[in-house]
Amino acid sequence: MSSSDATTDPEQIVTLTADVRNTAETKISEIHAITGRTKMLALNALIESARVGELGRGFAVVADEVKGVSVEIEQIADALQTELSGKAEMLETIGRSIVDQLKGQRLVDLSLNAVELIDRNLFERTCDVRWWATDSAVVDCLAAPSDEAAAYASKRLGVILSAYTVYIDLWICDAKGTVIANGRPERYNVADRSVANAGWFRDAMATRDGDEYSVADIATSTELDGQPTATYAAAIREGGESNGAVLGVLGIHFEWEPQAQTIVEGVRFEKSEAARSRAMLLDADFRIIAASDREGILSERFDLKTDGLDSGHYTLPNGAVVGFHKTPGYETYEGLGWYGCVIQQPSS
Repeated sequence: MSSSDATTDPEQIVTLTADVRNTAETKISEIHAITGRTKMLALNALIESARVGELGRGFAVVADEVKGVSVEIEQIADALQTELSGKAEMLETIGRSIVDQLKGQRLVDLSLNAVELIDRNLFERTCDVRWWATDSAVVDCLAAPSDEAAAYASKRLGVILSAYTVYIDLWICDAKGTVIANGRPERYNVADRSVANAGWFRDAMATRDGDEYSVADIATSTELDGQPTATYAAAIREGGESNGAVLGVLGIHFEWEPQAQTIVEGVRFEKSEAARSRAMLLDADFRIIAASDREGILSERFDLKTDGLDSGHYTLPNGAVVGFHKTPGYETYEGLGWYGCVIQQPSS
């Protein structure tokens, strides 16, 4: 670790405290070793002074004093060790608490950033579908249905798709739920397919005005080659007016996987933590809808413990730290109750 890393890594609080404690204990042990040798020398001196009798009396006094000083030094060292050990342990505990809080909050911040990025992206999808539902070609396709109108609408949708590359396909559906036209007919043969039972279609048909829209959970679609999609829909209304009579529905199928993966794989982990960190997006049921390791997507749930909070962090029994943040929404997009989540394994 470089000197600059050492000054910015909060883990150094704990590491340095442990180093100071170990150094102090080592030095105190050395003091004990020296005082032990001094006491032994003093004892040998007393024995020798006793052997020589009267001539060694003065030397015996000095030897006895040396022994006394050694005992005092040893007592001071013992007291220092007891006091230092207790305070160092307390300092380590406080330092660890501070470090855990800082690390946990950082994971919360990373989680928030991930879910905010996807929310901003999906807010644009809500704008797109409401806007395109008023396009004259889209409206005319249902207002005056004909093969020519459907062909022109399909061509118009194709132009939109060429400019907005984040979509798999766009579908125009009549009031019965039959797909009348789509933007990529050469790739997806969905004309005359029924989506009458799809939640996004039914919800869009029930909207009160052109400001409302519907959205479906992330799901794979057999009609779209099994690709995961986020489908947004808006009612197509007579005259393209916000309060016009509902003619049908425009469904836009957002290409979920590459967009979501870019976000979770782009979470800014430090080099030292990237290999032991996993970033995820979870839906309201904690189903994994994106993961930086690409594991369990749309097939597994993550057992997130929120305790009813919108954000927070906690430590698992194995020492891994989990940080999470619920979607705050973006502008008029309230979000779908999704969570950004990061789990980080302890460093070795």
